[in-house]
Formats: sequence, structure tokens, C-alpha cells
Amino acid sequence: MTAGAHGAGTRVAVAAAVTVTAWASAFVAIRAVGPAFGAGPLALGRLLVGGLALSLAVLARRSWVRPTRREWLLLAVCGVSWFGVYNVALNAAETQLDAGTAAMLVNIGPILIALSAGALLGEGFPKPLLAGTGIGFAGAVLIGFSTAGAGSRFDLTGAALCLLAAVTWTIGVLAQKPVLRRLPALQVTQIACVIGAVACLPWAGGLVDALGTAPAPAVAGAVYLGLVPTALAFGTWAYALSRMDAGRLGVTTYLVPTLTVLMAWPLLGELPPAAALLGGVCALTGVALSRWHGPRRAPAGPEVPSSAPRAPETLP
Repeated sequence: MTAGAHGAGTRVAVAAAVTVTAWASAFVAIRAVGPAFGAGPLALGRLLVGGLALSLAVLARRSWVRPTRREWLLLAVCGVSWFGVYNVALNAAETQLDAGTAAMLVNIGPILIALSAGALLGEGFPKPLLAGTGIGFAGAVLIGFSTAGAGSRFDLTGAALCLLAAVTWTIGVLAQKPVLRRLPALQVTQIACVIGAVACLPWAGGLVDALGTAPAPAVAGAVYLGLVPTALAFGTWAYALSRMDAGRLGVTTYLVPTLTVLMAWPLLGELPPAAALLGGVCALTGVALSRWHGPRRAPAGPEVPSSAPRAPETLP
């Protein structure tokens, strides 16, 4: 591996690590500040802050690549589904589920991404991916039922909202990946974030009302969600996605639930039920197995000269 390739690989790894850590913190922050805003207004506030920060960054770089009509369509799909619907669904889910359990459920997304990328982006269907899919979904089902109280439909509704978030995350990644082949990662993130904010404008009135009554720590938490898990982390995700397969990058986010539980324990005093932890282990095992390629083969030894004459080589 050349020094340049090693350096590029290190930058991608750092970008993925920043993304995973920031997204884990988002589950905790949403759980903490969500009650002061509500699902829709919090999503809008987060996206407005993130969109403003990203727009300033794009202006500072003074570079803009004009998207084609097809790219605008893909950006709209990414913005509405991943930035808009995903955030509203996740915020609503965390009114019913603790932060760690929500993170575990949402993170069946990497399996959906790997399957969809194999079908639509030409990344293939390795056997471990298919096996991991079954294990991952079994874990998601176990988490969903373990977090539902007896006769309670609200916890099941929260689990369903997390699954909706996972699906819209997948749709967003599938729309984002082709656009990143030509457009800069920062520009793609900025456009999608602004489109997501526009999609959430119906909650503008609720956001204004919430800002008038929310305590200062809750407002600061909403600003944090816009600056770090949105502007920074979605930007580092796009940077990494432009340089590696969607399935391979998606699997790195299996660390999010673990980090979320570790953060939520001291900050929120929350731990998922024991069965949910078991389901999380199943889900994360499935994600890891889905991208396992088996043991590496030893490199072939030097070719032994043969006394037999060879056929002359011809050009194709």
C-alpha cells in the first residue's frame, strides 16, 4: 500500500469514527431535549441549524458543482427521506423507547443498506450477508417485543417508528451514493439538509412556540444536534461514503447502539431491558456477519518454471 493510499484510508476511518460517535450522542440528546420540543419541531430546529452551518461551510469553500436533473431528484429523495422523515420518526420513537433500545432498532439499517446496495449498486450478495440478515432481523424483533409492556401499544409504536427510521435511512443512502460520484460530499450534505428542513416546515409554528417555553439547556441541546450529529456527522459520513462501498460503511454504525448505551447510562440513567440487550447482540452480530468475507487466502507462491513449452500469448 502506498503512503497516499494509507493516508486516504486513515482519513476515511477517522471520518467513520466521528460519524459513529456523533450519531450515538444524538440518540442521548434527543431523549434529553425531545420533550421540550416535540418530534416535528425538534427535527425542524435541528435541520435549520445544520443547514445554516453547512451553507456557511459551502460558501467558505467557494466551490459549487451544478447538479443535473437526475441528481436533483436523488438529492430530493435523500433530503426528504433521510433528513426529514428519519428525524421526525426517530424523535417520536424516543418518546416511547429509551435511547439505547432506539439505537439498536434503528441500526438494522446497515443490513438493509447492504442488501439494497447489493441489488441496486452492484455490491453483490455474499452468503454471510444473507445469513446476517436473518440474525439481524431476529434481533430487531426481540428488541421490539422486549420493550413493549403488557398490553401496551405505545412501545410497539416506538419500535415501528425506529424501523421506519431504518428504512428511510436506507433510502437516503441509496439516493446519496450515486450523487457522490460527481458532486462534493459537503455540497451533497448541505443540499439534502436544506431540503429536509423545507420538508419539516409544517412544524414551524410548533418550533416557535417551543422556543418560547423551552429551558436554555434544551435549546442548547437542539443547537448541538444541528451542529454535531447533523452538520458534522452527516458531512463526515458523505465524505466516507464517497470513498467506499455503502455496505462496508454501513456496518461501521453497528457501534452506535453500544456507544449510545454507554452514554445513556450515566447521562440519562437508562439501560434497556435484558432481553433488549440480547436482541441488540443478535442484531449487531447479524450486521457484522453480513459483511464478513471469510479468512484471507495466503498469497500464491512464485511460479515454478515448467519444461513444457507454452502457447504464445496473444492480445485480446
